[in-house]
Amino acid sequence: MRFGFFPMNTGKRKTTISITVVLLAGLFIAGCRGLSQTGGGIKGLSTIIDLGTTIGSLVEVHSPELIAVEGYGLVGGLSGTGSAECPPPIRSYLKRYVLTQSPGQKIDVEKLIAGNNTAVVWLEGIMPTGYKNQSFDVKVVSLPGTQTTSLQYGWLYSTELKPKGTFGISTKVIASAKGPVFIDKISDSEIDQRLGYVLAGGKVLDEYSVGLTLHKPDYKTASRIRNRINERFGYGTARAVSSGQIELIVPPKYREQKEKFMSLVKTTFLDQSSKITEARIKALVAELGAPGDKYASEIALEAIGNESINNLSVLLNSSDEQVQLRAARCLLNLGSDKGLQTLREIAMREDSEYRIEALEAVAAAARRNDITAISRKLLRDPDFDIRLAAYEQLRKLNDITVTQKLIGRSFYLEQVEQTEQKAIFVSRSGQSRIVLFGAPIYFRDNAFVQSADGNITIDSKAGQEYVSVMRRHSTRSTVIGPLKSSSKLSDIIQTLCEEPLKEGEQRLTGLGVSYSDMIAVLKQMCEKGAVKAQFQAGPLPEIALNVKK
Repeated sequence: MRFGFFPMNTGKRKTTISITVVLLAGLFIAGCRGLSQTGGGIKGLSTIIDLGTTIGSLVEVHSPELIAVEGYGLVGGLSGTGSAECPPPIRSYLKRYVLTQSPGQKIDVEKLIAGNNTAVVWLEGIMPTGYKNQSFDVKVVSLPGTQTTSLQYGWLYSTELKPKGTFGISTKVIASAKGPVFIDKISDSEIDQRLGYVLAGGKVLDEYSVGLTLHKPDYKTASRIRNRINERFGYGTARAVSSGQIELIVPPKYREQKEKFMSLVKTTFLDQSSKITEARIKALVAELGAPGDKYASEIALEAIGNESINNLSVLLNSSDEQVQLRAARCLLNLGSDKGLQTLREIAMREDSEYRIEALEAVAAAARRNDITAISRKLLRDPDFDIRLAAYEQLRKLNDITVTQKLIGRSFYLEQVEQTEQKAIFVSRSGQSRIVLFGAPIYFRDNAFVQSADGNITIDSKAGQEYVSVMRRHSTRSTVIGPLKSSSKLSDIIQTLCEEPLKEGEQRLTGLGVSYSDMIAVLKQMCEKGAVKAQFQAGPLPEIALNVKK
């Protein structure tokens, strides 16, 4: 497998660099364009000079970024919409698996599978390989040819996932999945109740190491590469396991930036001296300031390290905003605050196309106080996408501006008060959450909203000091409620979605409305004017089969 930003090449010559590089550095600036690896080093800086041998020119990198996974599982809680059909090999597998998950318990697995309250499903997902216990979305589909009519309100029992195409083969289980089934009811397309997602329900079971394979195995070269990586990224990052193989551990700093780490490793020069490094920096800074793609030169400068800081600082005064962004980001990633003000200014500049990139750069490398200060200011921005990006950073930091409460053991209700514009954001990938921007948000007086299927009703009669909510039972003709709520939208959501009876309580506390139904009702509230807020929904999970090889 090949990953990263630079194409690999089996360069065989060892490049030597003389002091004349320093004198030639200024000659190629006009011809410097697009960095890519070739032969002994980084190409594109010119045909006049060669900056030296990079690690990436000597090795092949083996590091799966994403892995397609699949499995078969059982969804329960379907209230008669499931089916008993199941191909014999899958039935046999499920019977064995269910028993392993419930040791010592007497479970009639055959009866469980054969009931109409369960359905056998096929699962697929795209598993990241960043770190152990990382979560990801899983697609859930009822088996074709079965009598299952709906997975609505279902719960996926714990299921194991293997690399795609290996079911029935003795291969390692690399992920697991479980959780409530989410069915999208707010898209313009027709609702398919036989297809759903378990949002953030997949879990990575193992750590995935990165391997470097030398094009020409050699103990001396392997040792040099190991030593250079450990020198740049910290002792213990690299371990030479043989003359042709080096194993890497991604440092904590790059835990969520694995692909970037690999680009840095591949762009790191094997040999260095003060004069050679100075020439490289001048060349790369010139490339970063020139027209064209600038990412490769930014990565190469960061790979060199702190020696790049002084030369990079000059580019903060560039008239090209992209140059400013990349120079400032590189400086911050190298531990220098010289670029922080530039990034702050770009993030605040309403006509800039790099605002979110600037905010993310600050969030990735700045101090907590700097991140929160910038993000809190952006919560008041007129652009919703900017407010959303600022909220995401504050949420990661558990900042006090974002309050969070788990509702019905299925989703989070989050509120952000420090913003004037009222908006409701609902996620459809990753962690299930409803976010109220500009809280508190209120349900209008003398308003009436009913779900598309007529099962959920929210009513605030004129002059009434409370909002009445009720729900039709999912399998019977009876109505649950009405329950009283304040006009605060947060209270209405809790009253609708909390579990009907909490342990140890006798009084009805919630109506048990699902996350899928709740966000559909919220959309109706906004469209009908019962709630004066902008409604925004996140994208559905991207679960494609064409994973990079």
